[in-house]
Amino acid sequence: MPHQIRTPAPTALLTRRALIGAAAALPALSATAVVRAAAPDLTGLRSLTTGATPIGPVERRGRIERAQALMRANGIGAVLIESGSSLVYFTGITWHRSERLTAAILPVEGEPSIVTPFFEEPSVRQTLGVPAEVRVWQEDEDPAKLVAGFLRDRKLAGRPIGIEETVRYFAVDGLAHALPGAKIVSANPVVRGVRMRKTALEIALMQTATDVTIAAYRWTWPRVEKGMKPADIAALMNAATVQLGGDPEFSLVLIGPAAAFPHGSRDPQIVADGQIVLMDCGCTVQGYQSDVSRTFVYGAASKEQRTVWEQVRAGQAKAFEAAQLGTPAGAVDDAVRAYYTLLGYGPRYALPGLSHRTGHGIGLDGHEPVNLVHGETTRLAEGMCFSDEPGLYLPGKFGVRLEDCFHMTAAGPKWFSVPPTSLDAPLG
Repeated sequence: MPHQIRTPAPTALLTRRALIGAAAALPALSATAVVRAAAPDLTGLRSLTTGATPIGPVERRGRIERAQALMRANGIGAVLIESGSSLVYFTGITWHRSERLTAAILPVEGEPSIVTPFFEEPSVRQTLGVPAEVRVWQEDEDPAKLVAGFLRDRKLAGRPIGIEETVRYFAVDGLAHALPGAKIVSANPVVRGVRMRKTALEIALMQTATDVTIAAYRWTWPRVEKGMKPADIAALMNAATVQLGGDPEFSLVLIGPAAAFPHGSRDPQIVADGQIVLMDCGCTVQGYQSDVSRTFVYGAASKEQRTVWEQVRAGQAKAFEAAQLGTPAGAVDDAVRAYYTLLGYGPRYALPGLSHRTGHGIGLDGHEPVNLVHGETTRLAEGMCFSDEPGLYLPGKFGVRLEDCFHMTAAGPKWFSVPPTSLDAPLG
């Protein structure tokens, strides 16, 4: 599942990053496994990312032009975007969020404006990738007044102002006070409208990131040993990912009954004969993400493990088959859930069964709009990218998840990574 600049949830029990850290704090159970995980022999692994083409000014100008066309179509005069993946997407600026506002205003015509603290301007300019006016504010000034001033200068103060969906309340409230009477609306028709439809360059970067993750899996899988903890396996996966040229984003490893918790458990886990090992891993290349899950059994698999694995494989295939151009995104989830219900799981999100959505959008963010979830009416269109991960979870026993991402082409869905067809060959 989940790179860009985001703020982790303060209570991170269910986040993969937090679980990885928690697993690393557990006492070592296998000295040999720990040594191999800490200093693995990466001989033979070479970077797969040296030829990756970064996003440049031409690509970003095209994004702004498409956004401006959608602004005109939706009657929006400007869009406010705070630090985060959308700021990176449109301007190239890679900047953290803090109590000090750094933001971009995309006008319906002309170049954008960047608002940032005076003392941060030199740093912000280091990643600014498009022509833009930069307006700075001092520590005793209100940045919202700069935003309002830009809108007045461009004669856009009387037109609806779109707010990107992750912009924090203080920025919106400040703008409302600095520009009384402003009509504030959602920028989703603009920002989502552009970001959901990936270009060939974006898809190429996501393909490279996926190639890195699959190669890292292929290297890691045969090195999993009895006695290893999740942190040992994650360390191997991360080391291989770095050697292959990717930036590790997450490496969630769940063993045995813990695999029935989709995003993990704090219970101690150790590789043993007959135990399910579920791995959910991804990396970034030039900021674009991969997200691949694989499930295998260490040693001999039971009949029940094989049956559930095959059911998940079939569920993943049904989602892919349902993902056709023009189909509502929710119908993909419905197809999987109907199949699982016939098998006796659920109903709906009940356990044992599929307790989460079938998939999510992916790109610069590990999770992007829209989701493959019941009730989502957005129709699939060329350039959209999704995960396909309809796992099955049996509390107290184990869980199985197979996850591969796909993108929509003019001919229908196309895999970034090809799903495995056998529990005995979980990497294909």
